[in-house]
Amino acid sequence: MRRKEFRDLADPDEAHEAIASLDLRADDETVPLREARGRVLSERIDAALDVPGFDRASVDGYAVKAADTFGADEADPVELELVGEVHAGAEPDLEVGDGECAEISTGAVLPPGADAVVMVERTDTDGETVLVRTSLAPGDRVMFAGADVAAGERALGPGTVLTPREIGLLSALGVDEVPVRGKPTVGIISTGDELVRPGEPLNSDSGEIYDVNSYTTATAIEEAGGEARLYPHAGDDYEAMESVLREAASECDLVLSSGSTSASAVDVIYRVIEETGELLLHGVAVKPGKPMLVGRLDGSAYIGLPGYPVSALTIFRTFVAPAVRRAAGLPEPRTATISGEMAVRERYSEGRLRYMPAGVIEDGDGNTLVYPVDKGSGATTSLVEADGVVAVDPDMEYLDSGEKVEVQLFSADVRPPSLFGAGEDDPALSRLLDRIERPRYLGVGSRQGIRRLRDGVTDVAVVSGDAEPDDATELGGWTREWGLVVPAGNPDDIDGLTDLVDRELWFVNRTTDSGLRSTLGDAIADLADERGVDRHNLVSAIDGFEFSVRAHESPARKVLAGKADVGLGLAATADALGMGFVPCGTETVRVYGSDDRLEKPEVERLAAVIDDGASVIESLSGYDSQ
Repeated sequence: MRRKEFRDLADPDEAHEAIASLDLRADDETVPLREARGRVLSERIDAALDVPGFDRASVDGYAVKAADTFGADEADPVELELVGEVHAGAEPDLEVGDGECAEISTGAVLPPGADAVVMVERTDTDGETVLVRTSLAPGDRVMFAGADVAAGERALGPGTVLTPREIGLLSALGVDEVPVRGKPTVGIISTGDELVRPGEPLNSDSGEIYDVNSYTTATAIEEAGGEARLYPHAGDDYEAMESVLREAASECDLVLSSGSTSASAVDVIYRVIEETGELLLHGVAVKPGKPMLVGRLDGSAYIGLPGYPVSALTIFRTFVAPAVRRAAGLPEPRTATISGEMAVRERYSEGRLRYMPAGVIEDGDGNTLVYPVDKGSGATTSLVEADGVVAVDPDMEYLDSGEKVEVQLFSADVRPPSLFGAGEDDPALSRLLDRIERPRYLGVGSRQGIRRLRDGVTDVAVVSGDAEPDDATELGGWTREWGLVVPAGNPDDIDGLTDLVDRELWFVNRTTDSGLRSTLGDAIADLADERGVDRHNLVSAIDGFEFSVRAHESPARKVLAGKADVGLGLAATADALGMGFVPCGTETVRVYGSDDRLEKPEVERLAAVIDDGASVIESLSGYDSQ
């Protein structure tokens, strides 16, 4: 089948214009007041009655005729006869005459004859007589009918977003249902034969992956003011895809798909749109998210997002969310941006606008540093490790360390992590970090942890083995037992590292950045010295030595799944997974703080947590505190 090539990539402004030309507006509707929070009024609402609907007291005291108090003061009070009392919610059954007063509660109806209220604090009582020690003017301490809202007055106009304040006003007016802008209904279709909805069985051996985009996009739609509707995912089959697209188009204002938009032989969405609707553009000069589609299908608007979660969410936020908000009548949110300096140099030269996922952290002086978070478009963790994006112009070759940049935050609620660390993946560390408020930690291995600390990106580095970063101070540490993780019962009767060299066993290693792999390398070097051979000879004799996985549980899980005979790991991992373990030694894990950031409160807090964390550390098999 001939590969479909991208058309000329559209400029980002053209993509915005194409999406703006789509009609996403839903029909207006009327909803109960209790369900109106966050909705947008579609019509003006005028007051049908006065608020308040009567003259009422604004303080506890006495209802009086103001003229009776003229000239009164502390030294020369006036005496008024008490003729009764008026309570809130009750109709007065008395009238105030000359020289008289009535006790009154806040919010109560002003009785006939009275035109002012004196605060109880400015009076004294003597039996049926009240001494008033201040002069009043007509209207003092009285809220007259219609003083808040008068009947016939414009209360709220169309386009008003209904918050608790507006709900309160409408409640005071007696409104029980309100006319609002309809929420655009957005049908979500994730495409690809490999997708499985969360909660359903997953067969990783056949390349199946959980569908990330359906739920993340649905949440983003609702955040933008739309109503999300999930449809069954469509495989890479023309007829099946056409059927679900037509169904969604008949029921929704916008159909939003993700995946099957790139130029490959199996991608068919562009053909469905071209043959059954109108394709306005295919491909935008932006990274991530080049393979975006915009068009119309059976009277509904259509937008195709890339399949990778980071790309899909970035493109939705940049291009689609504004259109959904406009259709819902919601204003653009207040731009949430933060200025900072690049912590490291970042190269880029692809000739198209790039939205670089970025994280932010404060250095020891409180300055904001910005660092790239780019594990590739397919990395789901980039969604939570990044705080926003930096727009990089097409002609920009690199962002230099120290260069000023603006980060468009994903939300105004985003806050930099209180503590940022990187280094060895370790189960004891994970438990200790639970005692830190808002930490961020990247388990990228000891080597990468040292590099990021050296580059000034992180506050702390976690290192196993003998490596020690420069310009850093040790905050504390512990030891952990390492060795070979095998199936329960050790069916191959593995005794140690010599079995890896001398027997045909499939081994799973950790990545080269892992400190645990370096510890293994040192042990193999010692074994080579004992045998009087070159270390590389032993390494080449181990089947699978170069087959490496990232996290501390990963080799064990390969063994557990029957894909390997033995894996490099920790006693704690074998214990947690109910597997066998062959000990090979212990190694030290140390936490280092950057000398420039030792006075950051959460760095000091982490040092204290480690110092007090013996019970946490020693609860793990093979662990000892130092």
